[in-house]
Amino acid sequence: MAMYDNHRPTAELQALDAAHHLHPFTDGDALNRKGARIITRAKGVWLTDSDGHQILDGMAGLWCVNVGYGREELARVASEQMLQLPFYNTFFQTSHPPAIALAAKLAQLAPGDLDHVFFNGSGSDGNDTNIRMVRRYWQALGQPERSVIISRWNGYHGSTMGAASLGGMKGMHEQGGLPIPGIAHIDQPDWWSEGGEMSPEEFGLARARLLADKIEEIGPSKVAAFIAEPIQGAGGVIIPPETYWPEIQRICDAYGILLIADEVITGFGRTGNWFGSQTLGIRPDIMTTAKGLTSGYVPMGASIVSRKVAEVINGSDEFAHGYTYSGHPVAAAVALENLRILEEEHIITRVREVTGPYLKAAWEQLTEHPLVGEARITGMMGSIALTPHKASRAKFAAKAGTVGLICRERCFANNLVMRHVGDRMIISPPLVITEEEISLLMTRARLALDQTLDIVRAEGLLVAA
Repeated sequence: MAMYDNHRPTAELQALDAAHHLHPFTDGDALNRKGARIITRAKGVWLTDSDGHQILDGMAGLWCVNVGYGREELARVASEQMLQLPFYNTFFQTSHPPAIALAAKLAQLAPGDLDHVFFNGSGSDGNDTNIRMVRRYWQALGQPERSVIISRWNGYHGSTMGAASLGGMKGMHEQGGLPIPGIAHIDQPDWWSEGGEMSPEEFGLARARLLADKIEEIGPSKVAAFIAEPIQGAGGVIIPPETYWPEIQRICDAYGILLIADEVITGFGRTGNWFGSQTLGIRPDIMTTAKGLTSGYVPMGASIVSRKVAEVINGSDEFAHGYTYSGHPVAAAVALENLRILEEEHIITRVREVTGPYLKAAWEQLTEHPLVGEARITGMMGSIALTPHKASRAKFAAKAGTVGLICRERCFANNLVMRHVGDRMIISPPLVITEEEISLLMTRARLALDQTLDIVRAEGLLVAA
C-alpha cells in the first residue's frame, strides 16, 4: 500500500507542498520561503516529522484528537463500514444504521432535553446550520422578524461565510465583506486583558449584561439567539469569570431567546465532562459539535438540538437545508467507536479526576515565571498570558503576537506543539496524555519560556505598552 511519499526527502516534500498546496490561515509566501513542517506519522500523543523528530502534540491536532493517534479500532470500523455501505445520503426520506445509532447515542449523552441531531461535515457548517435552523424556528412560530443572532468579539465559530460572521475575529471580517446581515457582537469576558480595576466577579456580570443591553438596542422582538463557546478556544482559551454564564443564562431565559453553545472544542471530554455546558452549568437549546466527535479521524459535525426546537422544525414544512455528507455512514461508524472508547476506557473520568488535576497543578505554577502573568486551565485546555509586567497586566509595546510567536517557535524547537494566540500560549493535549507525558510537556514549556525570556531581553522587547 502506498504511503504517500513519506520516503521522499524533506526538502523535496516542502518544494512540492509550496508548488501546489494552499494552506488554511497561512501567509503562503512566508511559509513557502521557510518550508512547511512535514508530519508523517503519529501514535498516542506523539507526532513524527519527515526528519524523524518525535514531537509532543500539546494541541491534539487542532483541538480534536481526543483519544490520541493510532487507534486501530477506528481504522477497523472505517474499513468495515466502507465495505458494507461506503456512502448513502440521508435525503429523500432515507436513513441508514450508523446515522440512526449515532443520533440515538448523542441524544443519550447530551444533557437536558437535547435529544435530536442534525449531522454536518464540520463545526463551521454546523454553525451555518444553526443560523438556518434558528431563523426557521422563529419563522415557523410566526415571528420571522426574529432573525438577529448575537455573538462575541474574539469568539470563533468557523470560517464559512455564516460561521465567520458569527465569530468575532475582525481580521477574518476584513477579508470577505463580513459579517453577513443579521449578526451582532458584544465584548468578550476576558478579565485579564479587559477587566481594568473590576474584580473578576464584577467583570463577569458586567460583560454578561452587555447581552441584555444589545437585545434592547436591537429590539427584543428581533433577536433570535445568542451563540458562544463555553470557553473561548481559538480566541486564547478565555475562561470566563464564574459569574458570567449564570447571568447569560438568566438573560436568555428572561428574553426567551435561544442559546447556542458552540461545543466544537469543549465537547467530548475536553473540560472533564462530556460537554463544556455541563462543566459551566449552561442549558443550551442547541449545541454545535465536531472535532472530538470522531477524534478528528474523519470529518464530521453534529448540531444537537433540544426537543423544543426539534418539534417546531419537524412540525413545519420542509426544512430546506442539508449537506451531501450529513450523517455519512463511515463518519458515523467512526464516531460511534470513538464514543465507545471514551466511555469504556473511562477517559473523561480520568481527565476529571486524575490527569486534569495533575496538569492544573503544574500549569498554574507557571505564574512563577517572569514572563507569565496568568495561567488558567479547565480540564485539558489551558492558556498563559505573557506580559512584561505582571502587576499591571500590561501588554507588550511590540506588535501583539510578537512575543507569542517567539515562544511558539521555541516550543517547536524543543519538540513541543504549543500554539500562540497573540501573546497568549495555549494547550489542548489529547485526553489520553499520561502524568509522565504531562511532566515532559511542562518541562519543555518551561524551557521554551526561559529561552523566550532570553530572546525578549536581548531584543529589547521586555517593554510595556
